Amino acid sequence: MLLLLLLAPLFLRPLGAGGAQTPNATSEGCQIIHPPWEGGIRYRGLTRDQVKAINFLPVDYEIEYVCRGEREVVGPKVRKCLANGSWTDMDTPSRCVRICTKSYLTLENGKVFLMGGDLPALDGARVDFRCDPDFHLVGSSRTICSQGQWSTPKPHCQVNRTPHSERRAVYIGALFPMSGGWPGGQACQPAVEMALEDVNSRRDILPDYELKLIHHDSKCDPGQATKYLYELLYNDPIKIILMPGCSSVSTLVAEAARMWNLIVLSYGSSSPALSNRQRFPTFFRTHPSATLHNPTRVKLFEKWGWKKIATIQQTTEVFTSTLDDLEERVKEAGIEITFRQSFFSDPAVPVKNLKRQDARIIVGLFYETEARKVFCEVYKERLFGKKYVWFLIGWYADNWFKIYDPSINCTVDEMTEAVEGHITTEIVMLNPANTRSISNMTSQEFVEKLTKRLKRHPEETGGFQEAPLAYDAIWALALALNKTSGGGGRSGVRLEDFNYNNQTITDQIYRAMNSSSFEGVSGHVVFDASGSRMAWTLIEQLQGGSYKKIGYYDSTKDDLSWSKTDKWIGGSPPADQTLVIKTFRFLSQKLFISVSVLSSLGIVLAVVCLSFNIYNSHVRYIQNSQPNLNNLTAVGCSLALAAVFPLGLDGYHIGRSQFPFVCQARLWLLGLGFSLGYGSMFTKIWWVHTVFTKKEEKKEWRKTLEPWKLYATVGLLVGTDILTLAIWQIVDPLHRTIETFAKEEPKEDIDVSILPQLEHCSSKKMNTWLGIFYGYKGLLLLLGIFLAYETKSVSTEKINDHRAVGMAIYNVAVLCLITAPVTMILSSQQDAAFAFASLAIVFSSYITLVVLFVPKMRRLITRGEWQSEAQDTMKTGSSTNNNEEEKSRLLEKENRELEKIIAEKEERVSELRHQLQSRQQLRSRRHPPTPPDPSGGLPRGPSEPPDRLSCDGSRVHLLYNGVFTRKGEEAYGVERPAVWKMNSWLQKQQQELYTSHG
Repeated sequence: MLLLLLLAPLFLRPLGAGGAQTPNATSEGCQIIHPPWEGGIRYRGLTRDQVKAINFLPVDYEIEYVCRGEREVVGPKVRKCLANGSWTDMDTPSRCVRICTKSYLTLENGKVFLMGGDLPALDGARVDFRCDPDFHLVGSSRTICSQGQWSTPKPHCQVNRTPHSERRAVYIGALFPMSGGWPGGQACQPAVEMALEDVNSRRDILPDYELKLIHHDSKCDPGQATKYLYELLYNDPIKIILMPGCSSVSTLVAEAARMWNLIVLSYGSSSPALSNRQRFPTFFRTHPSATLHNPTRVKLFEKWGWKKIATIQQTTEVFTSTLDDLEERVKEAGIEITFRQSFFSDPAVPVKNLKRQDARIIVGLFYETEARKVFCEVYKERLFGKKYVWFLIGWYADNWFKIYDPSINCTVDEMTEAVEGHITTEIVMLNPANTRSISNMTSQEFVEKLTKRLKRHPEETGGFQEAPLAYDAIWALALALNKTSGGGGRSGVRLEDFNYNNQTITDQIYRAMNSSSFEGVSGHVVFDASGSRMAWTLIEQLQGGSYKKIGYYDSTKDDLSWSKTDKWIGGSPPADQTLVIKTFRFLSQKLFISVSVLSSLGIVLAVVCLSFNIYNSHVRYIQNSQPNLNNLTAVGCSLALAAVFPLGLDGYHIGRSQFPFVCQARLWLLGLGFSLGYGSMFTKIWWVHTVFTKKEEKKEWRKTLEPWKLYATVGLLVGTDILTLAIWQIVDPLHRTIETFAKEEPKEDIDVSILPQLEHCSSKKMNTWLGIFYGYKGLLLLLGIFLAYETKSVSTEKINDHRAVGMAIYNVAVLCLITAPVTMILSSQQDAAFAFASLAIVFSSYITLVVLFVPKMRRLITRGEWQSEAQDTMKTGSSTNNNEEEKSRLLEKENRELEKIIAEKEERVSELRHQLQSRQQLRSRRHPPTPPDPSGGLPRGPSEPPDRLSCDGSRVHLLYNGVFTRKGEEAYGVERPAVWKMNSWLQKQQQELYTSHG
């Protein structure tokens, strides 16, 4: 950035004529230099676009020449801008010149003389070759470098060889798998025969010996190999070395070979178990270990960001060992093998398990014949396409999936579709540099020569890819034997003296083999401490039915060379698992707003009712309803309605850190709202039942019911809730918990799954606390229903609205008892649970407020009873008018009682009349008859006053009325002097009547 700021004034200067800046102003710097042909210039600190936008560079700025391909810079490599506006060393041009391969600058068993140039060899350089004594030069003695190519093939120094007829034979015992799990012998045997011909034709390698081959078909079967191993060991001639093929056979041969002091050199064994030097002390292989694939696989996993992989393997030692090594490597890289499957012969069930476990990145380890079975099942299970990537071993034949196989029931088209896009990791078995090897052949020349030797197409020939390894194995053996024999028998040991008891020769061959290092057609051949070949890894991808190279990996340098030619069915590498998108289920905002509006209106109604009750607290009708308890009910309803708002808040409105406070707000508002609202009503109904349902025992309590007892009961209920909530909050506070639901597939065709989640308020022992709360509140609700039913017929002036309270208790109890279990069942359905809970709160609050306060408002408005008790008495002269309706109901009840009394009186009057008639008849016998009284009364005696014996119906009715009035006045505590005087007189007349006729 600092450099750009320094260069900015130069970049922004105006251009001169012709679009170029004027070069005479040296303070502007140096004019930009064009790069040489087949080369470029590295502008330090500038991007390519910035270079295109400028024509001058500042003083002291340095540029560096670079060349592409196999070219070197000739001339100054770095130039610096001087103060005079010129570059350093402008008199010497800088060119990119091709260089010739450096392999011509060394000659085994000879010397090289470079003429007309310096290292590296540039155009015009000349090289002369001279051989050491006892060697003669095969090829041209001089070559010239021209445009990156030597004019003649590289010669070699060949020992003066013994005539062919006089050379001694050295025998090699080989086992070639011509069929079976890996039919690699089909191409490897011709490659070995071709290598023997080339080695035996050389005069500088084993001049006194001729290598001969004795071989059998092992069929890649250890049992078959055991038979042929016995024949090789116990039948003449003696074999100086054994060359097995596939890993299972090599394991058997290498473990037994040490007992016969034999070196084992394998060309096609990749089992990691063969790297165990203690178990296989004389084993070498030109085929690298299968574990060499694993660093490449891990590198690719990291490149594409895959953290979860699955594996399926054939149950053989080579694949089991490879997979164990892979598991250790991926664990170090932070990658997890989530699912591991294996099979012996039938892969159907393991493939189904991979499908069921949603495996996406799958490493398959099995032989070619089993690979066809696996991918036939892959096609049936649809375990291919843009969501899946398979990693296979790269040594199958190129058209392995098109070869007819009677053991599967899939067509070629189905197999082609199933394998499309898979990745193979393959050991580099053919030198990509195309340089000449020790056999004086390039890798391409070897392929052409081998192809002509084969009897069928290379793609249909098993082991064609491993053929260079088999060819180089013979050269490695020949060079080791040549070094052991001293290069021709003049020094060292005699190979013909080798036998199975001669460990000395075996040890010398082992040391020579262990120090091998040469250029082969498969690349540079060198063995590690365990006898395994070290090589690069080729990465290929099946694109359109054919394999395309997409990169190389050198595990020794951790260098990944990427060609960027990878193609994916979905356009990009798939995810290692179904991408799970976590989505929260939030409450419906329309529902939340609607209920919030209802709750807000309910709070307004509660405030109106509270204000009304407080303003009219002096009115006797309001006073007789215990207004302070009603005020607490209104406050409780307000708190319960306010709880609706935090009840509807979730992650849509608040953050994770705020969730615990919202949870506590829900709990406290609902708890205190219920305690105040329902507790006040419960207190009323409790005391009505306690005082007024037991007439005899509680008569004194009716007169002395003190309000503080009611407030103490409410305080006890509220205090119990506060104590319980505080303990809950301190011991086990509420916090945010997540409920996870089953994954959902999106409607679009994308490789993701939706994981719905729902937020809850919960604690560690939530069920215990809810059990305590619901149990306690449930008992209160049930007890409230019982008390309301018991007191439905009680009438009292002390609490005149207890029937309305009972009705409110019914509604609250029913709603709560229904809503509580329903919301617990519907807790996973946020809209339904919120609707049930919030609407129950709203409706119970509305019903409570309307039932308790609206009748009072209506009464005071319609009847105008707004005066206090004293004002009402002054206006009407009696306080009974305030309770006319209640008195009317009581009078009806007592009328029924008085009717019974009247019936008894009528019976008594009938008896009196009967007695009077009897006495009158008796007197008529003794005295003359007396005319009747004109007033229609009873006959009078001579000494009775007119009104004394007047017991006609009118007086009897007066008696009834007097009794009735007495009862009525006694019931309501009203005194009427005139009525009492009338009753007294009637009683006196009745007494005199009884006395006079007694």
